[in-house]
Amino acid sequence: MPLDLNGRTVLVVGAAGGIGSATTQLFARSGARVVAAGLPGAKLDDAARAADAEATVLDFARQAEVEAFFGGRKPFDHIVVAAASTKTGSVAELPFEDARSAMDSKFWGAYRVARSARIVDGGSLTFVSGYLSHRPSPTAVLQGAINAALDALSRGLALERAPVRFNTVSPGLVDTPLYARMDSADRQAMFERRAAHLPARRIGHPDDIAQAILFVATNPYATGSTVTVDGGGTIA
Repeated sequence: MPLDLNGRTVLVVGAAGGIGSATTQLFARSGARVVAAGLPGAKLDDAARAADAEATVLDFARQAEVEAFFGGRKPFDHIVVAAASTKTGSVAELPFEDARSAMDSKFWGAYRVARSARIVDGGSLTFVSGYLSHRPSPTAVLQGAINAALDALSRGLALERAPVRFNTVSPGLVDTPLYARMDSADRQAMFERRAAHLPARRIGHPDDIAQAILFVATNPYATGSTVTVDGGGTIA
């Protein structure tokens, strides 16, 4: 049975993405009143509709917009930040402005939300980082560094903002719409190839990550933690 979150309010930033949408729906099925936030468009509207959630436009790259959003609302019980827009490439070859933009999106966007967020005592804020923080890849060095920064940010905030709880969920390879631009046959072949090297023998799905987010958000003893959900990718 889903956890009973009746009467609780939850904000999901990045609700239009695969993990964000799955998280929005899982919290809603558990009884929470969910606010699905993100950039305007059909994806955000569809994610909110699927969860019977409130859709609200929020660009977490704009500090004034983030401050105004939280200034006009009552404190949330739980907040999830699952939004990011990053480009990959080697440190030597990725244009510096693309690297700066990636850091501004995934790290500073989360930082802006955490800085302005109003959360009830005992409530939580959960970041979504990624297992590259502790299993570096030579083709995604920047992404690993950003994820590690998010992990460290949540640990520090767990001390600074106590008794509000801060945690990070760190996914491995997950089948999300980010891969939709690949040819379907190539995408399937890539997933099968990667799955064969994982102890779990499969890649992740957005619901796998949403379950971990719900766990750390609602467990009153979880704070300052990074929960890795990667099919064993870190140890493989």
